[in-house]
Amino acid sequence: MKYRSQTAFTHAQADKIGVLISNLGTPEAPTKQALRPYLKQFLSDPRVVEVPKLVWYFVLNGIILNIRPKRSAQAYKTVWTDEGSPLLTHTKHQASGIQKRLSHIYGEDVMVDFAMRYGEPSVSSAIDRLLNKGARKILLLPLYPQYCASTTGSTFDALAQDFVKRRWLPDFQFISHYHEHPEYIQCVADKIRAHWDAHGRADKLIFSYHGIPKRYLLNGDPYHCECHKTTRLIAQVLELDEGSYMTSFQSRFGREEWLKPYTDETLKSLPGKGVKAVQVVCPGFSSDCLETIEEIGEENREYFMEAGGQSYEYIPCLNSDDAHLDMLSSLIQAHLSHWKVGDDYNQREARAKAIGALK
Repeated sequence: MKYRSQTAFTHAQADKIGVLISNLGTPEAPTKQALRPYLKQFLSDPRVVEVPKLVWYFVLNGIILNIRPKRSAQAYKTVWTDEGSPLLTHTKHQASGIQKRLSHIYGEDVMVDFAMRYGEPSVSSAIDRLLNKGARKILLLPLYPQYCASTTGSTFDALAQDFVKRRWLPDFQFISHYHEHPEYIQCVADKIRAHWDAHGRADKLIFSYHGIPKRYLLNGDPYHCECHKTTRLIAQVLELDEGSYMTSFQSRFGREEWLKPYTDETLKSLPGKGVKAVQVVCPGFSSDCLETIEEIGEENREYFMEAGGQSYEYIPCLNSDDAHLDMLSSLIQAHLSHWKVGDDYNQREARAKAIGALK
């Protein structure tokens, strides 16, 4: 086996720390041609779809990839901007904002980059960039507040698959979740309050999270519990009455039972129960994307209004809000405190001379 090396690395480089933030991913364009390879990579991940590989191979390649790319491309076109995919744009801005904050503390000793689990920029390409710039330690923060094997666990898989092919491995930290981090809870609560200040309160506040099959929960995945804890902590900060809010789960796929209650079915039923005005927030997403903008912002709005609702408002994600970037930087800084930041010049010189003597 031929192991990968850093192509631009020199032994005289200053030892630095690389911070890598990551999110789910995005196609390169809102087209059927771009969606097919993206969906294939995403839906081929055994962390995402836990069914027998042979069965899923025929379902995925024989049915789904012949139908879903065109449908998904149409949805992506509705959210695409001049900068491209909203998720990619927000993640890029988040990395830039975190870099600025950490640079004030650590100078040039800490570098920040970003990656996507599926699509580009890939986790491997981001690791390459950091290592070639002298990173001897890497901290990876998947931007999923609640741990889930399908998202956070899959991100670790991508890193592990990359590392087994490398000659030299850096020291490494992995932040697996931050669903109860006080600053994160406060950020979401403040975002909701700001929306209330501008638009008033609705009859009910719905906390909608991405769904997963119920059997994942029964097999030990903590995601369901962490989502409910996030909701509970935010509700406590906002001093909400128990009947004024609820937790639901969106984006189910396939025929098996997923986490309930389902967001779409909930919104269809609420007007018949006298709830005519709702506000929806998605604390499981660090950035607005197709699921929040199109599915929650548009599709579920139609369900609610067609069922007799009178007012439907989506409260945007934290995105690149200053408070969110402050919170993420603080979270990263707490983990960096375990490492010595920076390198001694004399140690670098001695190492470079020792390498030169061997040539």
